[in-house]
Amino acid sequence: MNDVRRAGNAGSQVGSVPAGRPLGSLLRVLGVAFGLAVMVGNTVGLGILRTPGVIAAQLPSVSLFMLVWVAGAVYALLGALTVAELGTMRPRSGGLYPIVHDALGPFFGFVSGWTDWLATCGSIAAVAIVLAEYAGPLIPALSGLETFVACAVVTGFAALQWRGIRVGNATQQITSGLKALALIALAVVALTLGNGTAQATAVVAPPPIIPSGLALAAAIVVALQSAIFTYDGWTGPVYFGEEMRDPGRDIPRSMIGGVLLVLAIYLALNVAFLQVLPIQQMAGDPFVAATVASRLFGPGGDTVLRIVMLVSLLASINALQLMASRVPFAMSKDGMLPAVFQRVNPGGTPVPALLAGTVLALVFITTNTFQTVLALLAFFFVSNYALTFTGLFVLRRRAPDAMRPFRVPGYPWVPGLALLGSLAFLVAALIGDRTNSLIALAMLALSWPVYWILRGQTMRRTPR
Repeated sequence: MNDVRRAGNAGSQVGSVPAGRPLGSLLRVLGVAFGLAVMVGNTVGLGILRTPGVIAAQLPSVSLFMLVWVAGAVYALLGALTVAELGTMRPRSGGLYPIVHDALGPFFGFVSGWTDWLATCGSIAAVAIVLAEYAGPLIPALSGLETFVACAVVTGFAALQWRGIRVGNATQQITSGLKALALIALAVVALTLGNGTAQATAVVAPPPIIPSGLALAAAIVVALQSAIFTYDGWTGPVYFGEEMRDPGRDIPRSMIGGVLLVLAIYLALNVAFLQVLPIQQMAGDPFVAATVASRLFGPGGDTVLRIVMLVSLLASINALQLMASRVPFAMSKDGMLPAVFQRVNPGGTPVPALLAGTVLALVFITTNTFQTVLALLAFFFVSNYALTFTGLFVLRRRAPDAMRPFRVPGYPWVPGLALLGSLAFLVAALIGDRTNSLIALAMLALSWPVYWILRGQTMRRTPR
């Protein structure tokens, strides 16, 4: 662990600024409630309302359908257990970047950090555009102004977060709480009003055709990819490691409890959907939740679902902007970016980093280029997971006696399975989505010259 600390301290010195220019510091004011809120806000979104139709199309069997959702949660839980150990060894804000930097060195840390920041800002833009599209029919005056509305929402959340982490914390807990309540309410209503509807419809529907042999294996892989992507977001709490009051306790509880909470929400919604729609009608439906709402509420179903979506997406945007601002901050502390990104206001907000992420998200929105970023999201995120899981094995070998407030159970099997799952996902992505995967690999290769250029500029600006 001393090696890890020395590496981190050396990086911090490279990115330092002259004495007399106060940088401020992040505030240690967050707890488990925030960790759970950012997990729900970052993870539960549009995916759970759309993905069931994709999975049902691959596996039109209720038992296999539900099993895939559980398997996706198992992968997320394996990852959460692994990252919880790493995140508590040396708690820092910044997501997976500080972990990869400490374990695998500056270059891999840089790759992890900039791809994570780019993908997170792209996600902010995408969610804001979807929110604006859903708001238009509810508020006719906003129809046709989707770009303006999306930019206004992103700017509004940036203004809230500028005031400080306490405001961001309260906003996240409120919006995530409303999101969870809205989705649970939808599930309860579907279970109550839809009881027997699916069975009655299934009597006249053609029986589903379930693949077998290699076709079944391929269908399971595709379905798992969709489920894993829908669970993505379980890393949320480690973006705020040095802001947790008791990171050794709060990070594991937030991550493990968050995965279980998201699993409960997803299972409840899918069981409820199956009460209204038979699996064969769910298969291929691009928006299962909308079909369910129309069956339950008739013409008013669209309005109900739009309200649920707006509440859900607000929580996602706040969480994503909070997370995005921590990545440049952490990279700057290690000399990966100019020292200005270390500046923190009295409220505990890294303002230059928040501004940079907000501006990039606005650029993505106004130029409509976030679609390209979204196509690369899964590959970037899972690549970062693979680097992080590898980092656990490296640190266990390099610093076996380091203080670990939380140790992943079942080592080396739990992190090993998480790593194998990530590698399998990347291989499947290369086979199934070769174009975007090759673009992602090319961007990762470009990291090498960009890393040296930025690092050289940062070191030249550093006072001797």
